[in-house]
Amino acid sequence: MLFGEKRYNTIDYYLKKKFKKKTIKLSLDGGFTCPNRDGKIDNRGCIFCSERGSGDFTSKKSIDLQIDEQIELYRNKWPDAIYLAYFQNFTNTYKDIDSLRKIYYEALNNKNISGICIATRPDCLDTEIMELLSEINEKHFLWIELGFQTSNDDTVKLIRRGYENNIFKKACSDLTNLNIKVVAHMIINLPHEDLNNNIDTLNFLIDSNIWGIKFHMLHIMKNTDLELYYKDNPFPIITADEYIDILIELITRLPKNIVVHRITGDAPKN
Repeated sequence: MLFGEKRYNTIDYYLKKKFKKKTIKLSLDGGFTCPNRDGKIDNRGCIFCSERGSGDFTSKKSIDLQIDEQIELYRNKWPDAIYLAYFQNFTNTYKDIDSLRKIYYEALNNKNISGICIATRPDCLDTEIMELLSEINEKHFLWIELGFQTSNDDTVKLIRRGYENNIFKKACSDLTNLNIKVVAHMIINLPHEDLNNNIDTLNFLIDSNIWGIKFHMLHIMKNTDLELYYKDNPFPIITADEYIDILIELITRLPKNIVVHRITGDAPKN
């Protein structure tokens, strides 16, 4: 079975079928922080997270200006593209409900935006936020991204994720019951994990009824606690070929209806 030119269900294929055009996500900074950084859970963040909250390609300008500047970058290559607002870095449901409503609708009311993607934590989705997301979902194209990374309890503690697996599963259930699409993030080559751990994580995500998945290789970025951990506790770093072999094994286990949003990740070159 082919999905366009690929043998797995890609987000590019899905969006082209839905919008009939090239569809591009615009990474936006909504001025959020994270309970894993402001002291509510921890003040250090996840062990691998950068100072920009894994949003190293965003800016801190107004939402409309961020949208305009990013569209300008893509306009020559894709002059008639469809654009989605993507709130990426930190935890993008971690504000009071009035602030969330203002930020989301500022993006959705931009004439160039056809939908919204919100990255957050499963422990930052209370009843009010769920109601707002349901309201948006009824009128606009929406998906929610949840950083999961691994189902291994020991690794969860090591990376300081800050919530247990059952919280993720409940958030997936609650969102799915509202017909909201859920995308899960999974990191390959976390410290001391192997292929069996990766398969366990994938099976957990499949059982959680996710709509989409993002596969990332592990980045050991400068000025993160992971950099310090790696220097004190070296663990094997897989090669590109080894990473591809793991990806193939995982993708072949995916149900065809789960949309693969990415199979690699990038960090700033410096």
